[in-house]
Amino acid sequence: MPVMTSRGNPLSRKLFTVGPVHVEDEVLQAMTRPMITHRSKEYKALHGSVIEKLKKILDTDKDIFLVGGSASVLLEGAVRNGVRKNVLGMTNGSFGDRWIEISKLNGKNVKEIHVPWGKAIKPEDMEGMVDSSIEAVHFVNNESSTGVLSRTDEIISEVKRQNDPLIFVDGVTSVAGTDLKLRKNEADALIFGSQKALALPPGLAFIIVSERLMKKAKDIPDRGFYTDLIKLKKNNDENYTLTTPPVSLIYALEFQLDRMIAEGMQARYRKHREMADLVRRWASKYSGMFPEEGYMSDTIGVLNRGPLDFDKFHGMLKSKGYEISNGYGDVKQRTFRIGHMGDLTPLKIKELLKVMDETMEECK
Repeated sequence: MPVMTSRGNPLSRKLFTVGPVHVEDEVLQAMTRPMITHRSKEYKALHGSVIEKLKKILDTDKDIFLVGGSASVLLEGAVRNGVRKNVLGMTNGSFGDRWIEISKLNGKNVKEIHVPWGKAIKPEDMEGMVDSSIEAVHFVNNESSTGVLSRTDEIISEVKRQNDPLIFVDGVTSVAGTDLKLRKNEADALIFGSQKALALPPGLAFIIVSERLMKKAKDIPDRGFYTDLIKLKKNNDENYTLTTPPVSLIYALEFQLDRMIAEGMQARYRKHREMADLVRRWASKYSGMFPEEGYMSDTIGVLNRGPLDFDKFHGMLKSKGYEISNGYGDVKQRTFRIGHMGDLTPLKIKELLKVMDETMEECK
């Protein structure tokens, strides 16, 4: 049966979504290399290469582990390996709420801080909350349900001012799109996935770990199997994975990392800021941005719907070959989202916004 390629068909749409994101054809093509086994010398060389290149683009010397799956498995892994009993969960959106749920489902006592959606997590929100019983604090750096980028360095400084628990950060939609200055960042776990700013298909999850998290994990019972950081490190030190990884996706990862190194990460971060600014200026002509000023994500724009009939508008956009994202969670009916990350460019964002302007006129 022939593949349909009409403009309204999903196979021909340009993705400006929150994730999975647009993947360049040459990156997809890198996945077609011949298969190798995950215990071979060839795989060992591949694994070692991608770990070193990840450290280079993210500017860190800490251990980085990878597993096949969603980043959520490593959110769970951080909790299972670093918390015996008590954890502080901070949230300002759906994915912060999810991490709190993960902690609870793993039998942890969770002290919760809830910040209004659209607002950043700030040091004053934590006042007096990090007592000596708290073993770890977790939060989302870039909340994709609201488009809010909290200032990780300020949060970590305040946590450490009050006490010295482990600090876990969800960087799923910020890593490789926003400079988190990891040499100065004292997070004990930073978790991210392949399908966001790395601009790869979904299927790989990563965690950057500190020595003190690994030290504590040795004495924590019930770390699980797939989530056991000690097992992951043992294999990673030999340039292998604990279980069978998606080898084809790792081929694409290596190809993509080479492209990012050639581009330069500071240039890539500037590109993300430029795309974000374009979306913010466009939104100012209509109902504006949802997040508070000064804390807007450089990878995800969350816009107020206002009177817009989003379903009609989005249907028309799709028929023209463009796809963005609906709102999410508690603000689903009030917002919509534009992903401007990965291998998208300012030129492509301008193209999208021009079509959105035209479609807005047609919706009147």
